[in-house]
Amino acid sequence: MRIRKKLTWPYPAEADRFTALSAFVKAAEAQNWTEAEIQFVITEIVEARDDAEVHEILRDYSQR
Repeated sequence: MRIRKKLTWPYPAEADRFTALSAFVKAAEAQNWTEAEIQFVITEIVEARDDAEVHEILRDYSQR
């Protein structure tokens, strides 16, 4: 699955993966992302090697 949506949210650049993920989920729910889209991103975050990869993934889904 490739999600082309971009989320408008206050990106927490200094947060650890789980804090950033929590903020992402809240913002995605508020912007009517589907459960499948949110779960896909959660899976990507959980499987990421380190926090740097997490932030790269979340930036990819963020509106700039």
